[in-house]
Amino acid sequence: MTETKQQSILEQLGGISGLIYSTLPILVFVPVNGVWGLGPAIWAALGVAVAILVWRLVRHSPIQPAVSGFFGVGISAFIAYRTGDAKGYFLFGIYTSLAYGAVFLISILVRWPLVGLIWGFLNGHGNLWRRHRGAVRAYDVATAAWALVFAARYLVQSQLYDSDQTGWLAFARIAMGWPLAGLALLVTIWAVRRADRIVEPGPSDDAVEPTDDTESGGPRDEPGRT
Repeated sequence: MTETKQQSILEQLGGISGLIYSTLPILVFVPVNGVWGLGPAIWAALGVAVAILVWRLVRHSPIQPAVSGFFGVGISAFIAYRTGDAKGYFLFGIYTSLAYGAVFLISILVRWPLVGLIWGFLNGHGNLWRRHRGAVRAYDVATAAWALVFAARYLVQSQLYDSDQTGWLAFARIAMGWPLAGLALLVTIWAVRRADRIVEPGPSDDAVEPTDDTESGGPRDEPGRT
């Protein structure tokens, strides 16, 4: 059951092919910009995003990643158009990484790790995992892995953006994209498996509130019973 749900999550993220497809608009944008300029590069990236969306529709694949990717490319292209600079295409992704990293980090600090919240919703356990320290620690590790991924993306890519290294910025965007996401996903799979093994048997003894029966050491005798 756990493995089936994990496969479902990967499918909703677009699968391995979806992670690879997310790099195609960038692979097209940079060389087209170098040869024909910013305008054709913007249209080329948008065209690739539309083509990916249509391809997924034809193949009856999950389209949510493609739709999200299309809007992401659209926002990035709009920023590049408004700034008049190719590096502006990457600005949206840079600040998105900063925002995501902050959210994941804050969730750990307030003891509500985001990976646990998401997985608890998906597997039907709700917030039961919070009653088990081992499960909370596992989700802390997974959430920290994603926070590190987003923080690394922001730090590296913002430096390349400030130094006008558009080519290296594109390389960093791809190299720190699905490969790092894949590593974080592996940590997440380990965490949810560990947490599920702790949670599924039921609440731990120290997590259950004592009842009148447990406090008295056994069931109380009812009046009139011998």
